[in-house]
Amino acid sequence: MRIQHGGLSRLFVVRLDTGEDVLESLRAAVAEAGIRHGAILTGAGSINGYHVHVVKTTNIPPGNIFFQGEGAFDVLSINGFIMDGRVHAHITFSDTDKAMGGHLEEGCRVLTFCVVVLAETEGMTLTDWDRSGQP
Repeated sequence: MRIQHGGLSRLFVVRLDTGEDVLESLRAAVAEAGIRHGAILTGAGSINGYHVHVVKTTNIPPGNIFFQGEGAFDVLSINGFIMDGRVHAHITFSDTDKAMGGHLEEGCRVLTFCVVVLAETEGMTLTDWDRSGQP
């Protein structure tokens, strides 16, 4: 286990518009704002297609399975971290029949709008916190 403490130095609210790719836009916002380490606190909106991956196996490193689809979906949540300028985001979305989610991949396109809240951390270095502790 690792623990760090620090504070929040800046808060950003990012609005994405129709047709924008959620992951590509978050990467651009992080770069434009110069965020090195931080958290993706929340996100909501709608998408007209999804592309995500989830872990498939229990070995380390785990295998992944990617899946995608098209349709109208409400974004219930976007969260994750910014580690050394790299976006590691998860998304949960639903339609009238089911809710799904996973690691956000390129290909989730905004339907109406999407708003995401980013927080820059101060005094923390989160580089490689999404990597396995195994050699």
